[in-house]
Amino acid sequence: MMRFLIALLFGLGLTACADGVSEFPVASSAQDSLTDSVSIVRLSAENIGSFRRELAQPPENVGGLPRSAAWNYRVAPGDILSVLVFNHPELTMPAGPERSAAESGFRVQSDGTFFYPFVGQVQAAGLAPEEIRANLMLSLAEYIADPQLEVRVAAFNSQSINITGAVAKPQRLPVTTVPMTLLDAVNAAGGLDPAADPQRAMIQRNGRAYNVDLEGFLERGQIGNNPMLGSGDVIYIPARAPQEVFILGEVGRPAGVDLAGEELSLTQALARQGGLDALRADARGIFVFRGNNDNMTVFQLSVESPSGFLLGTRFNLEAGDVVYVTRSSRQRWNDTINGLLPTVGAIASTNTTVDAL
Repeated sequence: MMRFLIALLFGLGLTACADGVSEFPVASSAQDSLTDSVSIVRLSAENIGSFRRELAQPPENVGGLPRSAAWNYRVAPGDILSVLVFNHPELTMPAGPERSAAESGFRVQSDGTFFYPFVGQVQAAGLAPEEIRANLMLSLAEYIADPQLEVRVAAFNSQSINITGAVAKPQRLPVTTVPMTLLDAVNAAGGLDPAADPQRAMIQRNGRAYNVDLEGFLERGQIGNNPMLGSGDVIYIPARAPQEVFILGEVGRPAGVDLAGEELSLTQALARQGGLDALRADARGIFVFRGNNDNMTVFQLSVESPSGFLLGTRFNLEAGDVVYVTRSSRQRWNDTINGLLPTVGAIASTNTTVDAL
């Protein structure tokens, strides 16, 4: 890439001519000397509007993740159930200071049932707690007149959601009777890492991976981008890939600048890097190289007057752009002279010594 840019700079005639003067704007003859894969565009008030880039607005639920139905927790093997029968303490396994509700509850076995006094094996797997309660009431009615009872899940051990990637605390999250959305899972994991890219969140479900733009929900309120999660879902939040533009040449601080998903104009980028070098830069020669080795567009902007910087505020940079600020012909001449002075001084000193002898 850099070799291509260097060759292109020479091809555009940006280096000093024999008389130390560069032509600005770039002469049309420079285009004739380049291949068809390179085009030169001089930015002006007439064409600047056509190069304004708006940030893409992804559609809602771009990954095609199916919307979940109304949430209702279904008991599964491994869960611990707590059964409270009112006015019948003999049928209730009470929790106390030595035992928690989870320790005193009824464990759903691998066959999906649990044992309950008088009733025997009670089917639980695949049922909601209120359905188990209704079945127990019917069964206990043979032994107790009008039984009143409550069934709760004391420990959610059977189902989980895993979240990993660029979050503060990657972990396993239990599925409970409280529905969990993608944002709930991220918050439960301590929130997003500063380097996270929520726009490319991924949910793996039933052997398929779905891309979900969580940023679309956070910033634009797209409800479909905060889907309901289910047991077995695996969430991966990737780190944000750098989206750099490179500011080179006669600026205060040549460096790469990460766009980080924001709009950044040419004028903003130059200002962030200390602006043009007042002594060395040629305000007529600000170039933006965009494309690749196959096709390259070279934009030229002159900021000899404030109107040039105003135009630059309407030209948005894109990831991979290279901004190059050329050196003034006068400064090239000064640098050449300054480079020769030590040699000239050494020769003069040698000649003085020889004459003295």
